Order: sequence, then structure tokens, then C-alpha cells
Amino acid sequence: MQLDWQLGHAATRDSVPERWIQAAVPGAVQLDWARAEGWPPYWQAEESKRYRWMEDVWWTYRTRLAVPPPEAGGVVRFECGGVDYQFAVLLDGRVVHEQEGMNTAFAVDLTAHAGRTVELAIRVAPAPKSRPSPDDRAQANHAFKPAVSYDWDFHPRLVPLGLWQPAAVVVHPALRFETVDSTYRLNDNLSAATLDLCCTIAPQPGARLQWQLLAPEGERVVLERELPAAARELSWRDELTWPELWWPHDHGAQPRYTHVVRLLDAQGAVRAERRWRTGFRRARLVQYPGQWSTPAGNQFPKPRTEPPITLELNGRRLFAKGSNWVCPEIFPGTVDRARLAPLLQLARETNFNLLRCWGGAAVMPEAFFELADELGLMVWQEFTLACNCYPDAPAYLAVVDRESRTLLRRLRAHPSVVLWCGGNELFNNWSGMDDQSLALRLLDRNCYELDPLTPFLPTSPVGGMAHGHYVFWDHETEREVWSLFQQAGATAYTEFGVPGAANADVLRRILPAEELWPPRAEGSWKHHHAFASWTPGHHLCLAVLERYFGAIDSLEQLVALSQWMQGEGLRGVFEEARRQKPRAAMALNWCFVEPWPAAANLSLVCWPAEPKASLAAVAAACRPVLASAKIARFQWAPGDAFEPELWLLNDRPEPLPSLAVEAVLEAGEKRFPLVAWRSPAAASDTNIRGPRAHFVLPELGVDRFTLRVGVVGRPELESCYVLSFRRTEQPAEHRPMNLG
Repeated sequence: MQLDWQLGHAATRDSVPERWIQAAVPGAVQLDWARAEGWPPYWQAEESKRYRWMEDVWWTYRTRLAVPPPEAGGVVRFECGGVDYQFAVLLDGRVVHEQEGMNTAFAVDLTAHAGRTVELAIRVAPAPKSRPSPDDRAQANHAFKPAVSYDWDFHPRLVPLGLWQPAAVVVHPALRFETVDSTYRLNDNLSAATLDLCCTIAPQPGARLQWQLLAPEGERVVLERELPAAARELSWRDELTWPELWWPHDHGAQPRYTHVVRLLDAQGAVRAERRWRTGFRRARLVQYPGQWSTPAGNQFPKPRTEPPITLELNGRRLFAKGSNWVCPEIFPGTVDRARLAPLLQLARETNFNLLRCWGGAAVMPEAFFELADELGLMVWQEFTLACNCYPDAPAYLAVVDRESRTLLRRLRAHPSVVLWCGGNELFNNWSGMDDQSLALRLLDRNCYELDPLTPFLPTSPVGGMAHGHYVFWDHETEREVWSLFQQAGATAYTEFGVPGAANADVLRRILPAEELWPPRAEGSWKHHHAFASWTPGHHLCLAVLERYFGAIDSLEQLVALSQWMQGEGLRGVFEEARRQKPRAAMALNWCFVEPWPAAANLSLVCWPAEPKASLAAVAAACRPVLASAKIARFQWAPGDAFEPELWLLNDRPEPLPSLAVEAVLEAGEKRFPLVAWRSPAAASDTNIRGPRAHFVLPELGVDRFTLRVGVVGRPELESCYVLSFRRTEQPAEHRPMNLG
């Protein structure tokens, strides 16, 4: 039974709203109010500033409903998947339920009111703030709520509130499920899975519970059991031999089995059914070979080593290539399968195999994880803690406990979820948490109790891992991104980025015509994060672009140059991280998609789902096997010694045969062979280092050249690097500093 909702706001908890408008559920109070007022989209110009006051008032949803009568022994409930964030439910003006936390569903029993018309209201408190000012993300440090909404370098201050999950009145029969849950455990050699089913029901005499497990290819039953449904709590254990294993798309297939659990009455009629899919896999974090020998020395006892961060799935070590995922909308209640499907398909086409769901953002709906299961994308899921020092206060810990258990029970059946994490950058000096923080100890305990065979990290990064850098050119060290990462030595690069402007059509949609050109460090350009996001020049980095290319004359030229640098910079980082295998085990750029249209930022995809040109370079760098070149820098000039080092990068589980590799420099119509190399054969998941070319660059007469590294007879392995070239006649003031 769907409901018609009205929405109003008041200054205090006990005040009555003076005006009521129609509300959409699921959604957000801000969207409803803007719709009623006829406001322009919040993502245009500086419109989002108009929404600031909405986080500080009390919002009330109300509806009148005629409660239908259930069958004898049945119940009628109001059921809601989640309210953001702190709220009370009122029935005819009386509080019947109160809760804090947006992820935990709840129900209100209406059976006693069957046959009557009642008023149901949900009163939503203002956004939680640990202090009234200033407006910054630290205000979220006592709430299990996405801190990103409180203002970030890619997200405006806009704090969603309201019914963000479906809500309806549901009539249940007398014989019904209350809870259904299933877990499994694979044995050591992965030849059998022990399955446990646990149900809480409203029983009936003569009723039976039927459990079927259907094979991945369809309706073929591979397990089927029945037991009397005579008790409130039922459990069953069974074993499946030689289950088909789930793999990420670049390592194998994605078989998923279907659980079907039914309640049959004494006459054999099905009165209730639950159906869900799962896949079998074993995920671990393991150390890279020789890790116990680091750091070197003869100390006794041996000091604590760097935490393991190499993903092992089904006994096979994997190199994780992917991106950081934030909610693709400011309002998570608007995110559905249709919104997610093209983005996740794009992630797979980019050759990514892992998405890190960042702890500053909302946890995605079920559709996200279903798509990840289908597409073979692994998911690193963080809890909703980020860049704050979260307290040991009992009230806060009670919310963390309930919310985390909800998320664990909801997501653990998804084979794609291969890693749990406490949150983002909690061991950094701006957060100040450590291993003894009670919130992290609690999350570790809950993960162990509810999903013990999926690994847990307290935060990212931990020792050995790296977040940053987020520049193409670092003004402090006067080094380019390639040089920065070629001299790094992390065990995992779980955040790094190169800024890039949004596509020109996006800029024309979001910026007023009178502000569009030239870019200015004020107004809509600034509001959409092109300037002063975390340094005065970020994220457009106009001074860096002019340092390399001189004066820029048009919007199209600005976008093309910015995305060219972003693509080649990120290509260099992904390939360099892969060259550092096996010590390095992950390369995850920041970030994949943005929650609203930034004029410039670190994302690969513009809001809502428009790839930047830089995405193609990243996709090429993440192919399972490719010919690669280690290049010192991006920009070159006549007389420079160009000395690329050749590599073959291989993440495949199959061995690599001997290959004939050729490197050629192309500039306009000119072609300069650099080096030819016959590689040795190599084992699976093993890179091969080749020779270094040496070529003194002449005057090429162009502003860019291409290094083409190909494999004879294997065109799909070829890599093309487009590099900047400074011609001799270029004015001196447009020459860059020596970046070598």
C-alpha cells in the first residue's frame, strides 16, 4: 500500500509547519521544497547556496491512511528502508518510534488500528552538528552520516535529509518470515561450501519451510531441503560440493547461485517466499613475497611489519586496478539501478577490477552491489567515517553498532564485497584516531562476528600504503607526477589523482554564459571547485597549464589540454604502480565519478555519466597485458635525451610467451625507430623489464609527439603515449622549468 506524503518545516521540534507541500518518497526534503518553489536545478551556477538553511530546521512528513485489516493472525506494518538521519515516528500525534542512523530499516505495527484512518508522521531533526560553526566537515564527527555533505573539495555544502528509502504499508499473512539470513564457509581447498540458513518466522501448525539452492545457469536445483516450521527460530546446515567460484571479470566467470526460501502452510500452499543471489569466493589480504624481511635488520624480536594489503581471491593473488567511488548524486535517495548501470559498465570497460567505496559518502543501494556481482567488479566497502576524530561516547558507539550490523547483514551475501574498512584517513594527523579507538575496535568485532572470512582494515591508508599526490606538477618539489611515483615505494596506492577540467558541454550547462570565459577564481567557477578547492589554484590548475602551453585562447582548448595532461599523468601512475608489483598491490585513482558537476576536479567521469577524454588513457593503462614504457617526464624539447624504458606488464593468470616488441617515435609525418626487443617468456602475473632506448630529440616542428610501443602480431597490446614538445622558436617566457 503506497502512501501520499506531505512535507513541511518548522523552526523547532514542537512547532507545527505553516505550509505543506507534496513530497516524493524516496527522495530528500531539499528536492521536494525546491520543486514546490520552482527553483532552478541546484547544480547550476551557485544555486546550491540557496539550500543552506534547510539543514537547520525540523522537517515533518505526514500522511493519512486507512489501515487495512489482515487475515486472522496476520499483521499490518508501516515499513521504511531508512530515514536520513535522526527522526521520530508519530501515530495520531504520539511518538511510537525514535531512531538515529540512515541505514537501518524499521517497522511500526499498525495491526491494532485495522479498520481505522490514522495520521502517520515522521519528524526529521536538523542535520547533526557537533558544533554550530564554522561550517565544515568536522561538524559530522559525532554522527554515522556521510561527512562529504558538510563540504569537500569536490562537493558543495548540501546536507541531505528525509525519507531516502522506500516506505509503505505492508499486510503480512499469519504464516510469515520475520528475518531470513544465510552464510557460507569454503573449506581450505575450495572443494566444498558449508551453508547455514537461519530464519525467524511466525509459525503455524503443520507448516513447513522449504529451502532450495538453484544453480547459476537457471532453475536447476542443486540443494533442496524441508523441515517443519513449528518453532519461531529455525536453522539448517548443508554442504555443496565443488561450487563454481566467483571471480573478478579479468580472472574468470561470475557464477551466482539463487537461494529460494518458502513457507508452506499445512495444505502445501506457499504463503511467503524470499529469494536472493550469492556467489562463492574466498577473499584474503596477504603479504607480498619477502614482506617479513622488511624493514631490514637483525632486531629481536622482529618489529611489526607493514600490514598485508595484497588481495588474494580463491587462492590467487591479484593486482587491484580501479578507482575510488563516491555517491554519484548529492542526494543518495535518487540513486537507482538505471543511474548506476552505465557507470559500472563504464568502470568494467576501463579494465578496472576494484572500486573503493569511500567512507565519506553514503553506502550504495542494493542495485550497486548486484551490478558489481554481475560485472565482476570487486568492492572495497568502508563504513561511514572519514577525516574526523570520532568519539568513544556510548551514544555514538550504539549508533555505529546498529548501523554497521545492518550493513554487514545486507551486503555480506554479495561476492563482490571483498574488503571491509573502518573509514577514510582516520590514522592521519587531521583525524587523530588509532588502533585503540573504540569505534574501530567495535567495527572490527562486528566484521569478525558477522562476516569473518572477508578481511577488515581499520582505515586507509595504514603503514606502507599511500594517499596522494593529487597534482600533475608539484610546485614544492618542481617534479611531475611520473617522477613522483617512479621514486615512491608504497605497498598500495589507494588514492592518487591528476586534475582535469570538465567537458566543454558540461561547463556550458553549469556556468552562466557571462562567466564562461575566461575562468576566474570567483563566482560559479570557484563554486564548482575549479579554484580554491584545497589550494588557490585547484582543481583547474590554470597556472600549470599556462606554464606548459602558454596562453590559452578558448574553452575548448582549455578542456583539451587539461584532459590530455590528466590522461597521460594517470596513465603513467597506473603503469608505474604495476611495474612495482609485487610490493605494490593496488592502484586506485581518485576518483571515478563526481556527485555533481564540478568545473574541474580529479574525476574520470563528468556528472552525470560523461567520460572525460582522459578515461581512454586510463583504460589503456589497465589492460591485463600491455607493452609499456617508463618515461621520465611529459614535456620535452630539442636536444633532450629521450630514454624510455620498455616493459611488458602482465596481470593475467596465464603465462606470457616470448614477444617481439618495437618502440617508435612519431611526429607528424616523421617516424624514428628507437629500439626492438625480443622478450623472454614469463610466468603468470609477472612483468618483464626490457631495454632502455636512447634518442636525442631533434627539432620536430610539432607541439607533440607519440611514443608507440607495439608487439608484433599483437596489436591489442600496443601502447601510445602522447607527449608535449617545445619547439625552438617558442617564446622563452613559455618555456617550462627543467622538470627532469
